[in-house]
Amino acid sequence: MTRPNPDFWAGKRVLLTGHTGFKGSWAAVWLAQMGARVTGLALAPDQTPALFDQAGIAGLVESHVVDLRDQAAVEALVRMRDFDLVLHMAAQPIVRTSIEDPVATFAANIMGTAHLLQALRAQPALAAVLVITSDKVYANNEQGRAFQETDALGGKDPYSASKAAAEIVTQSFARSYYEKAGVPLATARGGNVIGGGDFSRDRLVADIVRAGQAQGVTVLRHPEATRPWQHVLDCVAGYLVYLERLASDPAAPRALNFGPRPGGPEVTVGELATRATQALGAKPWRHEPDPQSLEARALGIDASLARQVLDFESRLDAPVAVDWTMDWYRAQADGGDALALMRDQISRYESL
Repeated sequence: MTRPNPDFWAGKRVLLTGHTGFKGSWAAVWLAQMGARVTGLALAPDQTPALFDQAGIAGLVESHVVDLRDQAAVEALVRMRDFDLVLHMAAQPIVRTSIEDPVATFAANIMGTAHLLQALRAQPALAAVLVITSDKVYANNEQGRAFQETDALGGKDPYSASKAAAEIVTQSFARSYYEKAGVPLATARGGNVIGGGDFSRDRLVADIVRAGQAQGVTVLRHPEATRPWQHVLDCVAGYLVYLERLASDPAAPRALNFGPRPGGPEVTVGELATRATQALGAKPWRHEPDPQSLEARALGIDASLARQVLDFESRLDAPVAVDWTMDWYRAQADGGDALALMRDQISRYESL
């Protein structure tokens, strides 16, 4: 199976948005480790603690605190450098936050994407641009069928709707400008990601870790719900392999799903939480139903096309992804260096 190619990335000028976030921090470390020249564009970290700070990401990349909602600031930053490749990961990523503040979510995820794509049109040497959206971009009828790239887009909560809209914005820029300029512009729809260093509010693993540290109990709203779980390294690896292909093959698809290995085990929220709490030695989780919740009960994505086109699929099934994740948190809690732990897991992943 294909994996990110260090020879391809060495020396590449990469604009990485969202580098201060959880997934963005892992992408920044991996890209820097392969020799890419990374410029980061994002808001300051909104997590406490923040993996970006723990791992010293600012020392690995050229880091800029810029709000994507500020069109002039985005254009000024993009004018500073010429880029070969762009990985757009910056977003407001939390469903419940989007329900609390939908306008801010729409501004970041829709207009932020539009501002970036408009600014990048002036770049003279772009080889490819990849916009990260979500597994939640599909119109979900709760039937449990894994969504394919050709399924209809939709979204009943503001986060899902904002990401579906970002897909449409990206398609419109591609057809109106980028394809005419010979620059592949595509979207990647990633599954529910877990991994060491995620301290976000209302994220399952982060909530479990916080509860364990406080000797508390994790509360689950929908333990019966299914999600397309994947380890952060599987997700980021898929994005990087996809960008490599976009830069070298003009016929590459313009949208791909990245999620669990096709045919792999289906794991509910409750099953994943049980494995994670046991790994941490934490108290068992408790169920508190939320009848007002807009969150989907069943969500799955079909990553077969990525396997067919890129020869790429996830290497860590959900139980193993949980083990790797909890290994990271335990080692970090015991005094392990966050960056060293990330590099160690990247090296282990590359050897699989």
